Amino acid sequence: MPESEFIDYYELLQISPNAETETIQRVYKMLATRFHPDNGETGDLDKFLTLNEAYATLSNPELRSGYDAHYQQRNEAPIELFELKEFSIGVDGEANRRMGILCLLYNRRRANPDNPGLSILQFESMMVFPREHLMFTIWYLKEHSYVRQDDKSDYLITGEGVDYVETNLPQNRLLYRLLKAAETGTTRSSKEQSKEQRMEQQIQQASQRDEA
Repeated sequence: MPESEFIDYYELLQISPNAETETIQRVYKMLATRFHPDNGETGDLDKFLTLNEAYATLSNPELRSGYDAHYQQRNEAPIELFELKEFSIGVDGEANRRMGILCLLYNRRRANPDNPGLSILQFESMMVFPREHLMFTIWYLKEHSYVRQDDKSDYLITGEGVDYVETNLPQNRLLYRLLKAAETGTTRSSKEQSKEQRMEQQIQQASQRDEA
C-alpha cells in the first residue's frame, strides 16, 4: 500500500492490534450498520467503503499478516504534524506539546484499552523530540493529574486528562485534526497534509496582517 494511502484500520475500528477475529467482526458489523448509505441519519458511503476494506484485510489471516508488518514499520516513524514549528518554539510550543501528548494517549486509550499506555521512548519516536524536551511537559501533566504511570512506567491518560482534551481541543485546530484523524485511521499525517496545514496557516497569518 502506498504510503500516502495508508489507513490505520485498527484506529478506524477503534480496536486493539491484538484483537481477535470475533472482535473485528462484531465491531465491523456495528459500524457498517451505522455508516451504511441506506442509513438516513448516519450513512456515509466513503466511511462505509473504507470499513469494508478494513474488514476484508483484517479478517483474512494472510492479508492481515502483511498489513501488520507494514503497520508496525509505519508506527515506528514519527508523526509529521509534530515537526511543525508550533510544537518547538517558546511557551506556545510547550502548550502544544502538552496537548499533543494528551491526544496521543486519548487515541491510545480508545483504540487499545487492553494496553493504553505509551512509553517515553514511544513519545520520542512519535513526536520527534528528545526526552529532555519532554520531561517538563510530562511533569506538568502529572502534576495536574492529567496522566499517570502504570506498573510498567508507561504513561496513561486519566479521567481528568480526557475531560481536559475534550474541553480544550476545539481551540487547537492543529491537534483537533490529529484527534479527528483517528476516526478515519489517518492519524499519521502525510507530507501532503502537512503542506496543506502550513499553507492554511500562511493564509490565516496573511489575513490577520491585512486586518491589522
